[in-house]
Amino acid sequence: MRRSNVFFQGVLIFQFLLGFYIFSGLVGMVHRPVWKAGFWGLFLVEELLVLWGLYVMREKMTGAFIQSAMWQNVLIGFAFAIIVTKFVLAIFFLLDDFFRVGHFAYAKLLGTSEAVTLKSRRQFIIQSGVLLASIPLLALIYGVLKGKYQYELKRLSLKIKNLPQGLNGLKIIQISDIHAGNLDSPASLRKAIEMINQQAPDLILFTGDLVNRDSREIAPFIDIFKELKAKYGKYSILGNHDYVEYKHWDTLAQKSENQELLYQFHREMDFRLLRNEHIKLTIDGEDLYILGVENWGMPPFPQYGDLDAALEGVPPHALKILLSHDPTHWDQIVLDHPIHIDLTLSGHTHGAQFGIDTRWLKWSPVKFVYKRWSGLYEEKEQYLYVNRGFGVLAFPGRVGMWPEISVFSLATS
Repeated sequence: MRRSNVFFQGVLIFQFLLGFYIFSGLVGMVHRPVWKAGFWGLFLVEELLVLWGLYVMREKMTGAFIQSAMWQNVLIGFAFAIIVTKFVLAIFFLLDDFFRVGHFAYAKLLGTSEAVTLKSRRQFIIQSGVLLASIPLLALIYGVLKGKYQYELKRLSLKIKNLPQGLNGLKIIQISDIHAGNLDSPASLRKAIEMINQQAPDLILFTGDLVNRDSREIAPFIDIFKELKAKYGKYSILGNHDYVEYKHWDTLAQKSENQELLYQFHREMDFRLLRNEHIKLTIDGEDLYILGVENWGMPPFPQYGDLDAALEGVPPHALKILLSHDPTHWDQIVLDHPIHIDLTLSGHTHGAQFGIDTRWLKWSPVKFVYKRWSGLYEEKEQYLYVNRGFGVLAFPGRVGMWPEISVFSLATS
């Protein structure tokens, strides 16, 4: 709790100083008192709103409330957008100050004056800064109001070597990272569920992070997720957030009770939760093994996953699909495991909820943290697919990295 308070106090002070620096510059550019008063009034309003947004975010992260209301998410998103905008603007104001200091030194040394040129240059720099800063401002606001509901179907045909004929054309849907505590629009959620059901999937696989900090977050949406239909069933695993370890509990008994509640909610949604185990499906006379491991990630994320336990009793040459929340598990354990895993499905990264994902260009800042962060990867005749996620975490929006519903069709190689 103390560390969280120090972090938010630091962010609050930093963004306040940024704002004061920027608005001081704006006030210095106008001469009429009414404009000066207007700028300082705007500064006061935006600081109060950012303070409110950061306070709501802190309370949310410390578990003060279970479910986010839409106004809370919008307020937090506004705070994010304003801070980013001020950061961009500050760069241009610093650039302007750099030129002004340079001009002053030049004038002192040579005894010349270029006041008109300096004023024109300053106006150009500030106007350019305002124009460029408006781009992330508008993009982040869109991401909060619309982007997080802009569900996208990603269709892939996966060619599997020695795929049994009876499994050719099998349709699988993957969703990941629901983070139910941030869901604030049941109507938008229902549209996503309808999109999934319209695909008539044979299997629905969920790769973890059902909640943020408290299992009760999913309770209002159980009936909606229960509407998901798949011919051969729905299967799920746990993500790092599903161990309810990001919330302070007064007793271990409370934490354990909340954890058990999560398992119950999986059952109520008709998902078969796989915890270091597998299930055998027989489809048109052919066997398919769905393996599910608990979270396995690099520290500080938990390493509860046990692939060997999930593989126990599985024929080495059988077709296997592994559900593993964190894609680092694939590189660290799965890829070089003596037992061949045909397809691993992961999530976790969210694509940072910000970036570009097109046919020609794919980029996100999360690429500097995770080697495998979005999309399909293939090595040693094994596939890994990393889903961008269904929900949001921290920043309550998405820009460019829209929420994803992955649709796989298995095909013979």
